[in-house]
Amino acid sequence: MVGDACYHCGRDSYRSPSVVVDAVATRNTVRGKEVLLIRRGHEPCKDMLAFPGGFVEYGEDPEDAVKRELLEETGIIGSNPISIAVHGEPTRDPRKHVIALFYSVEVDPDSVPTAGDDASEAHWVPLDQVTEEEIAGDHILIINMLRE
Repeated sequence: MVGDACYHCGRDSYRSPSVVVDAVATRNTVRGKEVLLIRRGHEPCKDMLAFPGGFVEYGEDPEDAVKRELLEETGIIGSNPISIAVHGEPTRDPRKHVIALFYSVEVDPDSVPTAGDDASEAHWVPLDQVTEEEIAGDHILIINMLRE
């Protein structure tokens, strides 16, 4: 590729999927395992629970993106992201083909989340209380993985 165009054909309008990252942070309490979730403030899945996350910016490393999105949506600093799942079903997001990279992220378990960016709420939620009806899209697959 030369610049933004293919050096073979000159095209610069490849149909490529977008990439999002989602931060999976958990903590253990006397009530059991809790997971950090946001309530989506916008469509798609407005008002549903989801992991804090968002689109990777052009030129951004996904590991930096997941820490940035966690901070923007919850006010919590994350570290040591470890890839735990990739979801790439082409119809998983109603907007377009979006590949999601889920990362386990370390956080201070005493952190108090504060909603920001496109999250209307941010909370620690008991893992055993999260239901498929209230969680956005395929995020339930990660919840179920955490329950195993």
